[in-house]
Amino acid sequence: GGFVPFGGFILSASHNPGGIDEDFGIKFNCENGGPAPEKVTEAIFANTKSISEYKICTGFPDIDIKKTGCYMVDDKIRVDVFDCTDDHVALLSKVFDFKAIKKLIARADFSLVYDSMNGVQGPYAKRVLVDELGADPKCLMNAIPLEDFGGHSSPSHGHADPNLTHAVELTAAMGINKSGERVGSPDGLPEFGAAADGDADRNMILGKQWFVSPSDSLAIIAANAKSIPFFADGLKGCARSMPTSGALDLVAKKKKIPCFVTPTGWKFFGNLMDSGDEKYFPGKESYVPFLCGEESFGTGSNHVREKDGMWAVLAWLQILASKNKDDKKPLVTVEEITKAHWTEYGRNYYCRYDYEGVEKGADEMMAGLVEKCKELPGKEMKGMTVKSAESFEYTDPVDESVSSNQGINIIFTDGSRIVFRLSGTGSSGATIRLYLEKYEGPKGDLDSSQFDVCKPLAELAMEISDLPKLTGRTTPTVIT
Repeated sequence: GGFVPFGGFILSASHNPGGIDEDFGIKFNCENGGPAPEKVTEAIFANTKSISEYKICTGFPDIDIKKTGCYMVDDKIRVDVFDCTDDHVALLSKVFDFKAIKKLIARADFSLVYDSMNGVQGPYAKRVLVDELGADPKCLMNAIPLEDFGGHSSPSHGHADPNLTHAVELTAAMGINKSGERVGSPDGLPEFGAAADGDADRNMILGKQWFVSPSDSLAIIAANAKSIPFFADGLKGCARSMPTSGALDLVAKKKKIPCFVTPTGWKFFGNLMDSGDEKYFPGKESYVPFLCGEESFGTGSNHVREKDGMWAVLAWLQILASKNKDDKKPLVTVEEITKAHWTEYGRNYYCRYDYEGVEKGADEMMAGLVEKCKELPGKEMKGMTVKSAESFEYTDPVDESVSSNQGINIIFTDGSRIVFRLSGTGSSGATIRLYLEKYEGPKGDLDSSQFDVCKPLAELAMEISDLPKLTGRTTPTVIT
């Protein structure tokens, strides 16, 4: 102890990779622990334009990072090596009721499986689920971290992404396919399943032969927040990224919780988490305790300033524990909790189509959509009427900064949505993401396939955007 960092560098696998093998990312997090906001990254980028030289320190001694301890170099530089699992467990034990979760896991009719996808989560999963909560070590899947996440010969082909497409071993163990449909008999299958990505910040939640979409997961956690000790007095704020479904909004409206819609990127949640903090935003309204999430399988709260895959898993286990206090009664399952939520709030059918590696036409398509937004409102298309269409712009309610051109958001009068967003730095090799959402009220059809329900919206999106004509792509690379 004794020093206060002004920030930190994170070296990890990244969605915007660098290095000769494109598998190495460098990220900078600020003193609050959160991702650098745009004003910081823009300042860093500006500085890179004026760098004329850089120097390398030669002869710096090797530090054994496998052993905890404090190392001094020339009595000037201090290097601390600590056990990250100790740090994380200490925090999580303050957020959740480990005793209640341990009781749930000990039930004879409850079982779970957790797929770390050969990423960094393995040691944390063992420490939390096995050592602290008493789960059978056999519940851990792919718990040994590997540099290539198992490589191309692995079932996931080295893609440590917690979704139905890539977490194939987990989905098989839980009795569903890549479309989230039931496969085979439910007999002997685990009651709860989860997966983490390579750097353990994202998560996927499954029940026995049941997939919980990230948008639904966020909304269900919000609806049951008071079962989590950290939220015992209730939420003061919540937020979702714009492409994420409006399921969270419905919960927030009913519970009278301020709900914010931000651009995609966890950094946009940071100011809301620090709202009311005298160090950062004195005199501003506080929105903490705070819950937030994105459709890209990221969920978290203000316990840290990053999304936290293990936190999301424990949040679900805490909710299950609260619904199953009496072990003499039948187990209330993940599927039953999800369906009860839909019965109360309705269901936001939701799909995402990813068109990866688009080499032409992406910028032209987005520019065309911006122009079409001017004429779409009020227009009837395939029996649906456009309520609004805009290039999404966000004004931060805490520091009043403005972020423009954050995706095309087309909303219909029945609550359905079509969203287009470019992921990447340019049209060459860009990924076009298409988000589709169809709302069905509590008394409507709640049991259909999200892929079937959203397909007509996808066809309409092709007509509006001219995506096939402009890009030459007729089918998405991945559907989730």
